[in-house]
Amino acid sequence: MPTIWTQNGIVENDPWALIATDDAENANLTAGGAKLLSLAEALEHAQDNAQFGVVLQPADDVRALATVLDRIAFVALTFPAFSDGRAFSQAMLLRDRLGYKGQLRAIGMVLLDQVPLMLRTGFDSFEVEHAPTIQRLAEKRLPGIDLHYQPAADQTDAGPGYSWRRTAVLNG
Repeated sequence: MPTIWTQNGIVENDPWALIATDDAENANLTAGGAKLLSLAEALEHAQDNAQFGVVLQPADDVRALATVLDRIAFVALTFPAFSDGRAFSQAMLLRDRLGYKGQLRAIGMVLLDQVPLMLRTGFDSFEVEHAPTIQRLAEKRLPGIDLHYQPAADQTDAGPGYSWRRTAVLNG
């Protein structure tokens, strides 16, 4: 069973936690008490007034959600493999270009080394199955990254919108 983690710690009874099913096609679309849709289903239900969540696959174009983002309470971005970083780009598009303010969760192959970068690109919750990662997250022992070359969606520790290197080049 996956563990849900945020910067506040482990989350119990999360309504957006994905539930494993025997049906492989719909396994990522079932949550504990909340309505999760695929990209195509979200666009079909664009006229509904109820809020819902969306599970996006790496090849999905998040810009298609621009007209319905105000009704989306939760977006899960899928990391199918450690080496597949398309969800990082999707997160930045959602946060920076589309202005999405709802919950953004990383699901799939979520490993400790990537969590600080996921936080910088706008993720605020994580569905983790890797036991060593769960243990380190529970202990709040994240690997540190002191210097950054790129702007980030999460500006809590980064200061102004550009990295130290770009600022040094611009000022020097």
